[in-house]
Amino acid sequence: DNSLIVSFIFQSQSELKIQFADQKQEFNKRPSKIGRRSLSRSISQSSTDSYSSAASYTDSSDDETSPRDKQQKNSKGNGDFCIKNIKQADFGRREIEIAEQEMPALMALRKRAQGEKPLAGAKIVGCTHITAQTAVLMETLSALGAQCRWAACNIYSTQNERSRVGESEDDFWWCIDRCVNVEGWQPNMILDDGGDLTHWIYKKYPSMFKKIKGIVEESVTGVHRLYQLSKAGKLCVPAMNVNDSVTKQKFDNLYCCRESILDGLKRTTDVMFGGKQVVVCGYGEVGKGCCAALKAMGSIVYVTEIDPICALQACMDGFRLVKLTEVIRQVDIVITCTGNKNVVVRENLDRMKNGCIVCNMGHSNTEIDVSSLRTPELTWERVRSQVDHVIWPDGKRIVLLAEGRLLNLSCSTVPTFVLSITATTQALALIELYNAPEGRYKQDVYLLPKKMDEYVASLHLPTFDAHLTELSDEQAKYLGLNKNGPFKPNYYR
Repeated sequence: DNSLIVSFIFQSQSELKIQFADQKQEFNKRPSKIGRRSLSRSISQSSTDSYSSAASYTDSSDDETSPRDKQQKNSKGNGDFCIKNIKQADFGRREIEIAEQEMPALMALRKRAQGEKPLAGAKIVGCTHITAQTAVLMETLSALGAQCRWAACNIYSTQNERSRVGESEDDFWWCIDRCVNVEGWQPNMILDDGGDLTHWIYKKYPSMFKKIKGIVEESVTGVHRLYQLSKAGKLCVPAMNVNDSVTKQKFDNLYCCRESILDGLKRTTDVMFGGKQVVVCGYGEVGKGCCAALKAMGSIVYVTEIDPICALQACMDGFRLVKLTEVIRQVDIVITCTGNKNVVVRENLDRMKNGCIVCNMGHSNTEIDVSSLRTPELTWERVRSQVDHVIWPDGKRIVLLAEGRLLNLSCSTVPTFVLSITATTQALALIELYNAPEGRYKQDVYLLPKKMDEYVASLHLPTFDAHLTELSDEQAKYLGLNKNGPFKPNYYR
């Protein structure tokens, strides 16, 4: 076993001592994948600057004053923050309390680590989606001893009662900079979603990496950026690839999207799924979740893929594999789930039928070529928050959701329980990198060991009153396993 074992030794029902037992070898390193997006390309290529003020995702009843121009203080007199409306704090607290009920593993970490502060002295700067679930993660990290500063990684995925909604591109980068560039406080850990925070520090404050112990990254795009840096010899610190952990891929990507795709489409369009023809671009874990949900609702689902393995899975799951151009004139809904760029281009958009719904479930806003739609001959009409009609000269219109950004994180909510799994994985990765002795990790990208994946899963089983079967000594010997795991090799995905 070449993994790092996380040993939890209970001293009493209320105490837990966390020990990290170093093994002879480091985590397996993940071989670099084929690039999905260039490092130099920012996640935030948005067209909001050229769009009218009517395109703001802020409800018209809200105070339009920029939060950057407001002087706000919390109940403790602290004004070192920039949010939409501090008066919504009580409402946000109630939503956080609801989220805590569905995040058992994080609450267990708080309880079991009483008396222990595995993140004491850690100064974590984060850039992720801002939700009540994120707040539960931040408060857990704080309970474990860390100081945190946070910014949103998606300008359309925030909500008024918790932070802000309708950020501009300038606001986006300003908030990231304010998290990093603050007098008397310098981060020593990074938690990123998409790589923009990491990229900003490399670009603006490269000297900060002298004190940063590690990076934890959870997205396809951000991980790819890290592998690019590593391949070029420019990665200054160790990085943990959470995106490719089993607990992220098999739960967040699959089960989260299986539920949230329907929620997002219903909230924005009130569409009926039965009988609708849908093309899902990409049959990775996200695509699998979307296809399963739509098929169960009676939709006729087509799939596009570049990978023959995923393509074969789609075929054996009962979906017809096609090229986008073969079905683009007939489908009612187009959903991108690839993590790539220019999956749906202007030529495809021109050929869509009237009323076709177009949305993105992959990362960032690069999959649909939205910028190609901002031309004089096309008219944009705001229908409701997050929903635009793009109208052609002949009267044809398509329904574009969230301007091509993430549908589920822009237009709906996501299942809290699934986010608990990912957030717990992130927390353990931060604990490991922060406490690792010098030399354990080199300036490279690492995967979580299966022991840690299995521990995260085990923390969530009590919610279902689930009871694991235990191997006998004879069975464990026969399989060549430790009775307590890990039960899968590190290369298992």
